[in-house]
Amino acid sequence: MEKWTVETEDGGHLEGHSFLTPAELDPTTAGPPGVVLIHGTLVTDALYRPFARKLSVLLGRPVHCYNRRGRAGSSPQPDDYSVKTEISDLAAVLRETGSTDVVAHSYGGFVALQAARTLPINRLVTYDAAVSLSGNLSHRWRPELEDAVAAGQLNHAWAHLVQGLATAGPLSYLPLGALRMLSILSARTNLGAEMRQLLPTAVKEMRAVLDADAELDDFTALTTPILMLSGGWSPAYFAATGRQLAAAVPSIQFQIVPGQLHEGPIRPGKGLAVRMARFLSGSDGQVRPLGRRR
Repeated sequence: MEKWTVETEDGGHLEGHSFLTPAELDPTTAGPPGVVLIHGTLVTDALYRPFARKLSVLLGRPVHCYNRRGRAGSSPQPDDYSVKTEISDLAAVLRETGSTDVVAHSYGGFVALQAARTLPINRLVTYDAAVSLSGNLSHRWRPELEDAVAAGQLNHAWAHLVQGLATAGPLSYLPLGALRMLSILSARTNLGAEMRQLLPTAVKEMRAVLDADAELDDFTALTTPILMLSGGWSPAYFAATGRQLAAAVPSIQFQIVPGQLHEGPIRPGKGLAVRMARFLSGSDGQVRPLGRRR
């Protein structure tokens, strides 16, 4: 794994990590263009590094993941943060890494689909992209989340976030009191503590999704080949959006991935990575086997 930073257009910086196949490790060899992976909300790129490594092996190409604003070694979210911030940041990462393709999860999928309208992306795969169409996600917003974060009541905020987005599987439907207790317990783990620290970034990111609410016509000019995936056990609204976009935009395909939860890209297993790698390789693309390198 190679660590790097890239300067952003507004004078900030992003921290990233790259996974390179043996051919690309040879500085005298010009390797193929890379793939950029964009993570979701309440997490850092650390959770996606095993997935990025799998994609790199399958594709025989470098895969780069980076920490979006407000986490790890990247700059804080600016006061005027919006999806435009994320699109500009993605453009900087694509230039810096020489990448042409993008893989994106959840909020990252929202960023990538918006970016595909203006950036030269060759191929794009999203998983449970959090896109708001005609206000369909407005009822997912909980004003109590923002109020609780402002008041420092992070357990209360986490409970409202989980209930609103319903991305935690059956846990999402527990009463608020039970979710607050789960938040207290999870805060004793490194991942739980990190998620609590990132709650303020989630407020701005959810606002960005709603502020960028779009209509189907906003995407009909897309020509980038796009595969939108949704987990079979993910909240149904992700699949509903994917089906709508695929029906309206010829360059978009939509598929359900049976047996996968919303957090599919950060869970063990290779099936999801293989499906994405085949699309990125082209309609008849072959991928390398995992478990051995050539």
